[in-house]
Amino acid sequence: MTDLNKDSIVDLELDVDLETEERDDAVIASALKWSLVVLVVLGSIGGGFAWWLTRPEPPPPITKTELTLPEIRERPPVQVPTVKFTDITGEANITFFHENGAHGKKLLPETMGGGCAFLDYDNDGDQDILLVNSKRWPSDKRPTGKPPTTELYRNDGTGTFENVTADSGLNVTLYGMGVACGDYDNDGNVDVFISAVGPNRLFRNIGGKFVDVTDEAGLTGDDDAWGTSCGFFDYDNDGDLDVFVCNYVRWSRESDLSQNFTLDGKVRAYGRPQDFKGTYCSLYRNENGKFTDVSAQAGIHVNNPATGMPMAKSLGVAFADFDSDGHLDIVVANDTVQNFLFRNRGDGKFEECGTLCGVAFDLMGNARGAMGIDIASFRNNDSLGIVIGNFANETIALYVSQAGATGEMPQFTDEAESNGIRPLTRLVLTFGVFFFDCDLDGRLDLFAANGHLEEDINLVQASQYYHQPPQLLWNCGPEHKNEFVTLSSEQCGEDFTRRMVGRGSTFADIDNDGDLDVLITGSGHKPRLLRNDQNLGHHWLRLKITGSKCNRDAIGALVEVEAGGKVLRRQVMPTRSYLSQSELPITFGLGKTDEIQKVTIYWPDGSTQVHLKPEIDRLIYIEQQDEYGTNSVGRRS
Repeated sequence: MTDLNKDSIVDLELDVDLETEERDDAVIASALKWSLVVLVVLGSIGGGFAWWLTRPEPPPPITKTELTLPEIRERPPVQVPTVKFTDITGEANITFFHENGAHGKKLLPETMGGGCAFLDYDNDGDQDILLVNSKRWPSDKRPTGKPPTTELYRNDGTGTFENVTADSGLNVTLYGMGVACGDYDNDGNVDVFISAVGPNRLFRNIGGKFVDVTDEAGLTGDDDAWGTSCGFFDYDNDGDLDVFVCNYVRWSRESDLSQNFTLDGKVRAYGRPQDFKGTYCSLYRNENGKFTDVSAQAGIHVNNPATGMPMAKSLGVAFADFDSDGHLDIVVANDTVQNFLFRNRGDGKFEECGTLCGVAFDLMGNARGAMGIDIASFRNNDSLGIVIGNFANETIALYVSQAGATGEMPQFTDEAESNGIRPLTRLVLTFGVFFFDCDLDGRLDLFAANGHLEEDINLVQASQYYHQPPQLLWNCGPEHKNEFVTLSSEQCGEDFTRRMVGRGSTFADIDNDGDLDVLITGSGHKPRLLRNDQNLGHHWLRLKITGSKCNRDAIGALVEVEAGGKVLRRQVMPTRSYLSQSELPITFGLGKTDEIQKVTIYWPDGSTQVHLKPEIDRLIYIEQQDEYGTNSVGRRS
């Protein structure tokens, strides 16, 4: 046995202590591990028990059901008619040529064209033609022949015309734009007002001859004004016709030339209306044949709220009684600024409510390049449609009202998208536009005169052309998916769809066959007179009504025809389209209906007149009777 020394004993004791400590550490680690396991198990049990106590109710079993599809409304098939139009301009002896003055400087008025009118200036019962001309600029040194003038053509009753300008008193040279026709002095002869770049003109008809009475009548206007569309109407119901004149922009040759307008950065182009200041429309009150400018006090002057400057850039005007209070209201189509709707308060004043009524802008809240305008009851119910021709890529607008209570202005919605007009008119630039019944089926169709401003527009916009075809949009009725469809050249004739630079446009029955013929003016071109040669066998009624207590032309009168279970409504209103005037007689297409129950006339003075079972397929003359006369049935409420 070996003796252990002191150092060995010490080392042995140290080893024993280390071994003991390591064993104790292992015991502690094992205990901690099992403690954690126990805690996790207990937590899981507790969490599971808590979930069991708070678990959501199980969802009900899924039951399989058959899917019910929405009912598809059956739509009647569309049978598009053939309504042939024939160009008879040369055959009818219409030799007019529009001089717009263009000679390379590209001044903005050269783009606007001139107006036209159907009127019975000689009271022989047929519709004559007046065509407004412009002129060359004083700076144009090209050789000239006979100065261009407005021209008057007398109808022989068959649709053949004779140029009677030389002896008419209308052979004056001015930069004419629009025309208004109306018997402002109630002497039985239709008078003529012509708007212009510069002073306007009023010509009084003294039995088939016209006399310039502008100065004595007080209708000259400002020397630097630019008058466009205009119209006669009786806004104060005093029995004589007042005058409303649209003014476009503040323009001068110097301001136009000083701005560097170009089409492609190099070649000069026509200016945009945005680059010219706005102006005011004008309202002239008739006071026994003398006219007073009441525009400001009547509320016709509209200022831009942001700048306080005149807002209007007006090209089209139409009149209608929207709130059925017996007073004619005014709609104005403005170019690149909001449209106006002037509500006639009946006290000589108007309030502008275009935005409130929904006609000021498009559906996105944007102003458009608006030109021509018309108003009609195109659905043969209480709603009214306001159609406005707009710039290329903006489409024609069709604001439709929901009938409101008497004394309340209606709310309008642009339905061009929903009724099929938008895709048909997106690519054209529309000036003249109006409602008329082209096929005499009782529904009002739409006409559009189209044409661009720039001759070279196709160089920079592949989809645009200077010459564009007119359009005839046939009214299928609201029960169809697309309320309007375009008649093709096969359906309305190649003469109708031939391209032109369309501007003013109007309609009348020039050959007394009951259907409506069309006249279109061209900027810097000849006009186009289109005879309606439809042969559908539809019946019709034409009415020429004459006022005695109201204005003699009965402008503003509303006429209703009850036939075949329908009520057709038309307004006596020559002012429509762009720069133009239609005939005074009103046409009702009756389709296959061969009997009329009654005709009701709501005269502008508030009286009502009824005629029972008039004969069809003819023109009937009706004069306003005394309030308690044979055909009178009281007064309009």
